[in-house]
Amino acid sequence: MSTQGEQGKRFDPNDTTLKFVNRPDDLDPMPPDEGDEGLRAEMSCGHAVTPESLTGWCRSLLDQGQYKFKCPALTDSTVQKCDALWSYQEVRRLAVLTAEEMQYFEEKIALLAAIEHCEFKTCPGCRTYVEREDLTNLSVHCTICQADQREKYEFCWQCLKPWKGRAPRSDRCDNDGCVNHDLELLKGCKDTALPQVQGVDKCPSIRACPTCGQRVEHDKTGCKNIICPRCQVEFCFVCLKLTPECLETSSYFLPCADGVAPRQTAIPVWHRN
Repeated sequence: MSTQGEQGKRFDPNDTTLKFVNRPDDLDPMPPDEGDEGLRAEMSCGHAVTPESLTGWCRSLLDQGQYKFKCPALTDSTVQKCDALWSYQEVRRLAVLTAEEMQYFEEKIALLAAIEHCEFKTCPGCRTYVEREDLTNLSVHCTICQADQREKYEFCWQCLKPWKGRAPRSDRCDNDGCVNHDLELLKGCKDTALPQVQGVDKCPSIRACPTCGQRVEHDKTGCKNIICPRCQVEFCFVCLKLTPECLETSSYFLPCADGVAPRQTAIPVWHRN
């Protein structure tokens, strides 16, 4: 149980299912206001939170395209993040989500999970959603159009026109103007700088995730690593190696051993297990 008054969300002090602690909120480094008697509860990882700070952090993750809730608190006064994974059920209970917040969270989680695990686009023939199962083939078969027209209907995943030419193909169909716009962006994007990373004053501003091919940009703050909003894999925006491999010869804010990777000329295909 919980309460939500004019001062914001509060834990119910009589809730025996929660473990209350008498220490600062680990998600909010700012000292509490004088006279603040808000309770702190302990998450499964051992870090203390208030409903407000937990809601704010998890909502910010969703807004960044991440639906897996991980603890951002530092571990035992170190510079290492806890990164413990919280279930939505735990977040919902300790963040004291309102009915409106639960609806937002659950709809966003479902959408982001679908994007991660499936590829959907609108069929140009019948306007229904179609899933592409073979990520190496741009020729997609729509069963609904086939049922309506009583003949096989295939369209191009890239230009969304009726398929022309041989299949399968991974680069383009034979329709005029069928190009991979994401690949063109990768090849022709402007340079950017990462001000907080030593020596990185010229780097392509758009990258394709080396794991799944999702197009991503760096917000120019913090370290050189980025978490892909689609596959949730962390990689270095500068050298394009996965973070653990990059950190073997470098660190979060120092130049990469192999320097800045050039503009990508191909988009990785996600081989999901």
